[in-house]
Amino acid sequence: QVQLAQSGGGSVHAGGSLRLSCAASGRTLSSYSMGWFRQAPEMEREFVGAIRWSGNIPYYVDSVKGRFTISRDNAANTVYLQMNSLKPDDTAVYYCAASPRLLSTTSSEYAFWGQGTQVTVSS
Repeated sequence: QVQLAQSGGGSVHAGGSLRLSCAASGRTLSSYSMGWFRQAPEMEREFVGAIRWSGNIPYYVDSVKGRFTISRDNAANTVYLQMNSLKPDDTAVYYCAASPRLLSTTSSEYAFWGQGTQVTVSS
């Protein structure tokens, strides 16, 4: 079993930055990819980006490319989502998740989920 504990988030003005953290415990994640999703009110959960645990190859949805960066610290078993140039449309609850697949953009392929953290961007 894998437990994912999220931290970070909060409220910023448009153009600001936030960093989310996702600390894993319970199992090594060397064979898991780590993804970030978000869900705005009354919207479906949306893929934001992902990174393979072994290797440093992130993948992002077009709407966040150039603004968001996913990184991981293997020693700390933690993945980060650095969000810059935030826009009001980025307002959502953000989730980290772990998938046994090499890299996935589909939420159903993620087996373990963090508790979610609110990000609010005001104009």
